[in-house]
Amino acid sequence: MVPLRHFRSVAWKFDRHLSKLGSLILACQNLHMPCGKKPRFVLLYGSQKGQAQSIAEGVAEVAEEHGLDAELSCLDANAKYNLELETAPVVFIVSTTGDGEPPDNALKFVKCIKKKNLASDHYKHLRYALLALGDTNYANFCNCGKTIERRLQELGARQFYATGYADDGVGLEVVVDPWLDGLWKAIKEALSKMNAEEAAESCPPDVQLNLLSITDHDGPQQQSSEKVPTSPASPSASPAQLAVSDLGSVPPTRSSELASLSSDAAAAPTSAAGPQKDQAELSHAEPVASLTRSLPPLSESSLNVPALPSPYLEVSLQQAETTEEIDGPLDKENLHEVPISKAVQLTSGESVKTALLLELDISAHPTITYQPGDSFNVFCPNRAAEVEDMLHRLRLYDQRNYAVNICLSKDTKKKGAQVPSHIPKNVSLLYLLTWCLEIRSVPKKAFLRALVEHTADGGQRRRLQELCSKQGAANYNAYLRDPSLGVLELLTAFPSCSPPLSLLIEHVPKLQPRPYSAASSPLRHTGKLRFVFNVVEFPACPVRPVGRRGLCTGGLFDLIGPAPAEPSGAPPLPKVHVSLRPSCTFRPPADLSVPFVMVGPGTGVAPFIGFLQQREKQRQENPRADCGETWLFFGCRHRDGDFLFREELEGFVSSGALGHLEVCFSRDAAATAAAPEDVGPEAACRYVQHALQRRGRAVTDVLLRRNGRIYVCGDARNMAKDVNDALVETIRAELQVDQLEAMKTLAALREEKRYLQDVWA
Repeated sequence: MVPLRHFRSVAWKFDRHLSKLGSLILACQNLHMPCGKKPRFVLLYGSQKGQAQSIAEGVAEVAEEHGLDAELSCLDANAKYNLELETAPVVFIVSTTGDGEPPDNALKFVKCIKKKNLASDHYKHLRYALLALGDTNYANFCNCGKTIERRLQELGARQFYATGYADDGVGLEVVVDPWLDGLWKAIKEALSKMNAEEAAESCPPDVQLNLLSITDHDGPQQQSSEKVPTSPASPSASPAQLAVSDLGSVPPTRSSELASLSSDAAAAPTSAAGPQKDQAELSHAEPVASLTRSLPPLSESSLNVPALPSPYLEVSLQQAETTEEIDGPLDKENLHEVPISKAVQLTSGESVKTALLLELDISAHPTITYQPGDSFNVFCPNRAAEVEDMLHRLRLYDQRNYAVNICLSKDTKKKGAQVPSHIPKNVSLLYLLTWCLEIRSVPKKAFLRALVEHTADGGQRRRLQELCSKQGAANYNAYLRDPSLGVLELLTAFPSCSPPLSLLIEHVPKLQPRPYSAASSPLRHTGKLRFVFNVVEFPACPVRPVGRRGLCTGGLFDLIGPAPAEPSGAPPLPKVHVSLRPSCTFRPPADLSVPFVMVGPGTGVAPFIGFLQQREKQRQENPRADCGETWLFFGCRHRDGDFLFREELEGFVSSGALGHLEVCFSRDAAATAAAPEDVGPEAACRYVQHALQRRGRAVTDVLLRRNGRIYVCGDARNMAKDVNDALVETIRAELQVDQLEAMKTLAALREEKRYLQDVWA
């Protein structure tokens, strides 16, 4: 006879197992959300200029199509998420700014996770994926993303999807598009694994269940992009394809048909030389691809275009007498309107570039304090002629002084939709287009996709679809990205496109200030702030018949031109809006005995003028001070055309503030006759990297034996990389080590903040 206590024991075990089985079933129900609630994941972004934010918002918008719910937050909105308790997958999309720094809205998060008192298993429960945006023209490529990932792993977090490193130097979409394509499957697999792990922990070892994958309940996989068919009613088109064609997708347009497009004036000429061809010859000329015209195979291809972005703003214009007209940016707390007290052209007429020095009078603004090496922002408005053209193009010129009212659309499906914070309330349409929107920005592909819905001409619709499609990536780069084609230029090329104002506010980014390095020391120029710049020139192209200057450099150039005289006879001083961007690292050593090397070709010499003015003044005030050795490597095209600050630099050498001045003239006869690899002691060097190698022993002595520093300022695209390579080669040769060891030595100098860069693309 079986004892009663045995039955009780069996019943107790069965009841315990049944209870755990019930918990497991609840976990599975939570996984598959049969009541309409979708599995969730957390989506966090850090963005300086809006690109990372735009990508994150795009991910959030299409998540629902994949049966998922994205909880979108900015990294600095830490009240909206809690990684310490998070049980869902987390996706990070972050950019990098400055010299490898986190964006402003990610700075607090990065500081938080870098705290040394966090345990090594602090994030052991966390499963993450990360997309990092950067630019290989800068030394610390994707540094913010790398910092976050390294720290997450140190704290125990596990990656569920390979990290993407997108390079803005060649086009973010090269990495971003395939990374996003694979993200959805990775999230679903991560959800399944995480729920399986959770269930297994609560399941007794003698109870086994076959858990369903989350993808088993999704049905047919939904795509995050639409498919534009080769014809609107192709017999082989899928229902999804037909649905897209019903929305207005157009078939590929034959090249012969494209000749009739009204925007063909933007096409490039077939020949730039030779006698003028008559009309008969032109009519039989070979078609040429352009912004508005494609050729096979693209014109005959089915297209994968981005999903249509969800509109989220309602915009109205109201005639009102109370519209507050503001002259300049709105942020009055951090901005200062200061007069330009001096302007000097530093290059001669023979120079390829026009370099200008401007001096700002900051004596009336005691809160503006700076040190050599600091930089500051200059805020320039959009050009009045371009704003007027945009108003005419939008057919809103007569309403230019109306107040702009912006609110969120009540039925928007956009995740985390907000009214753009950079657009103040109660301002006119004229102010909005002048000070708020970067109308020269290159339109993003999501914007092109949205414009399709507002384009009447079928051929132009098709072309816009091509330009935003995966298949048209090369065309997008060639006709928009590479020539820096702006929004106005695009709309001009597609005359049947009539977007509403709300679409521009949703997609055109904030007008950004332009940063410049201080080219003076307050010890030398009390109450003054100097800076130097080249006037940027954008050449003419098929869709830009006349070349144009850069927005800020061109605006400053025009600002210092002849001005109408006041009744008193003295012209008014032009003014600019500026804000400081203090640097904590790119400054001369506080200890005068520390030696340092400066590399600054062209306008890259600007901050070093401030360095040397400061050093000269310090030597004068303390003649017995033990001052470290100083080197400057400067380069330009011609000694007589663009040797910037020649007299001042030679004066620094005479006074002893500058110990060694090495100059290179890349277009002068002696330099062009020298081979690039000729870096002997008497060689005429073409570029600063060659001069660095020629003085390799002295440079390595300063950096490695005397604990000195090296500063590099200027072009990131070529010069900074070449200088870095030259330093690696110099260290390798002088220390007699292999290249890898030399690279490690240089990396250590970076970590110690003794190899510093202030570079731009």
